[in-house]
Amino acid sequence: MYYYDEEAAERAVQFIENFCTHVKGELAGKPFILEEWQKADIIRPLFGWKVEATGLRKYRTCYVEIPRKNGKSNLAAAIALYLLFADGEPGAEVISAAGDRGQANIVFNIAQEMIKNNKHLRNRAKVLRNKIEFKSSWYKSISAEAYTKHGLNCHGIIFDELHTQPNRELWDVLTTSVGARRQPVVISLTTAGHDRSSVCYEMHEYSQQLLNGTLIDETFLPVLYKADEGDDWTDPETWKKANPGYGSICNENYFTDAVKKAKSNPSIINSFLRLHLNIWTSAETAWIPDDIYMKGAKEIPYDKLHSLPCYAGLDLASTQDLTAFAMLFRDEELDCFYLLTHQFVNSEKAHSKKLAAGIDYVQFNRDGDITITPGNVTDYRVVKEYILDQCAKYDIREIGYDPKFSTYIVAELTEDDITMLPMAQNITSMNGPTKELEMAIMQEKVIHGGNRCLRWQFGCAIIYTDNNDNKRVIKEQKENKKVDGVIASIIAMNSYIQNTTEGNDDIMLEIFNL
Repeated sequence: MYYYDEEAAERAVQFIENFCTHVKGELAGKPFILEEWQKADIIRPLFGWKVEATGLRKYRTCYVEIPRKNGKSNLAAAIALYLLFADGEPGAEVISAAGDRGQANIVFNIAQEMIKNNKHLRNRAKVLRNKIEFKSSWYKSISAEAYTKHGLNCHGIIFDELHTQPNRELWDVLTTSVGARRQPVVISLTTAGHDRSSVCYEMHEYSQQLLNGTLIDETFLPVLYKADEGDDWTDPETWKKANPGYGSICNENYFTDAVKKAKSNPSIINSFLRLHLNIWTSAETAWIPDDIYMKGAKEIPYDKLHSLPCYAGLDLASTQDLTAFAMLFRDEELDCFYLLTHQFVNSEKAHSKKLAAGIDYVQFNRDGDITITPGNVTDYRVVKEYILDQCAKYDIREIGYDPKFSTYIVAELTEDDITMLPMAQNITSMNGPTKELEMAIMQEKVIHGGNRCLRWQFGCAIIYTDNNDNKRVIKEQKENKKVDGVIASIIAMNSYIQNTTEGNDDIMLEIFNL
């Protein structure tokens, strides 16, 4: 049914190595000599495998998921030029596409430079600003507006960074434009993304199923270079596993420096996992990675909590959304915190498939992490009674709160002699406690018992950093993303900081007799 045409495979290799060049860095202008993995995994199978009955190419789609810094753009440009100059397709239309024109132009501009660096290609092609012409064929980059792309008759499509596509429209328009060609090919070279509802993740999952043998599609060539989620992201062996160009194209020192930065700044760990290990992450700039969060999933010594000072945080949302209450207990003896969070949601939201947006609030309720109040609004009286019970049970020194929706409940709690501390939700106020909680979690000093509801919300939390390096947690902008328990925990940390800082100030005043 299929056969391997070694001559055709080597023809593609020889074209790239003899006519294409590097265009940047110390190798600029020198021949583009393919790495063994580029030849064995991509070029030779893509151009070498043929259909016995027709002699045409076997593979019509090639999905390559590869981390940054592995020469992806150079390889994509070289393939595009082969499809234009040497694939034997009369009137070939070759397209570079991406999430925006600038991204698509990266590959196209490299191809332009490759032509300029080779006199044989330069003398045979007409290189324009947005188009390269060869005989009756052409190659160009296009912007992302899908509605303008109908009418194309593509022979080759180079889709760069598919994970940046805001929707599947451009992908669908382009991949359905190849129907009239003898042996068209759609090639996507991309790093991993974070949107698991995207067309890119669909291709990722499809590729994984083909590699696992759970699906069969003999026209689809899947090539995935990645670490697995259980791998140690700080281990050089993991870097090698995910990066086929490690030690040649990829600089080893770059990884060492990148990991060092990530260890001291957890908000960039997910970026490292996604961009350099090709692990799909839950959010683009997730604040605390899940493996770090779960290091705090140790047993909470409830017997000890009664004797420890506690600082609480209340994130009281609108009655249609979640309300969260967090208690942060300080254990000076063991130099750690115990974090207990409890949340509240109304019954209609919890049980409505549409309003729950895929979140199993009922299971969170069974776990003891959420209280479901009757009706279609969260009952603040239930929230107040819960807080009063905790104040009677533990040594809660102060409760911080977001003033936005708190007027009613704060007034009543104050009447019960509970100390309440308002905390504005601007970045200046949130910066200090956010960094303090981040540091404590990274140092494995926050024990939360593996609270599943809070784990979900930490997975939704992304970090915003302003020009002054102030940090604030925000949620990923999707209906099923919530960070209420995270915000309540930060507010609780703020109460701890305010109280302990004031205590330190009093000690210093005494020392200096002021």
